[in-house]
Amino acid sequence: MKRILLTGMSGTGKSTVIRALAERGYKAVDSDSDEWSVWADDPLQPNTEPDWIWREDRIQGLLSNENAGALFVSGCKTNQGKFYPQFDHIVLLSAPADLIIERLTTRTTNPYGKRPENLAQVLRYLETVEPLLRCGATLEIDTSDPLDQVVQTILRHVRLGVASEG
Repeated sequence: MKRILLTGMSGTGKSTVIRALAERGYKAVDSDSDEWSVWADDPLQPNTEPDWIWREDRIQGLLSNENAGALFVSGCKTNQGKFYPQFDHIVLLSAPADLIIERLTTRTTNPYGKRPENLAQVLRYLETVEPLLRCGATLEIDTSDPLDQVVQTILRHVRLGVASEG
């Protein structure tokens, strides 16, 4: 089974892309839910805000399951690097800052990004976290492109084939 992580900053389209892959019949898991993630305090930084991290036992169980030809997982968590060796591909989804801001402020599926402090945090992460994600990625895709093109590029990269368009 091929295991593919789709990662990137808030507003880059992780949830949209993972839904599109699921609609095409792939096993696709959006880890940005209580089933896969949990708020936790960092014991090394006791006076900081809790962090939204992967439930490591559940993610490990998911990655250990061999019942699909391919497994796509989307998410961006501080502890995801522990699992990089188990992924065959790590795809970084990126977008220009102005597009990310537009997506965050207009989306209806998630309240994160509506408040000015959330937007400021995302812009900080673009400068501090995204370069770290880029270092571990096997592919970076600009999600300014149409969704179908983004999905096709991912499928070509992981060599799962792309259905020809009618």
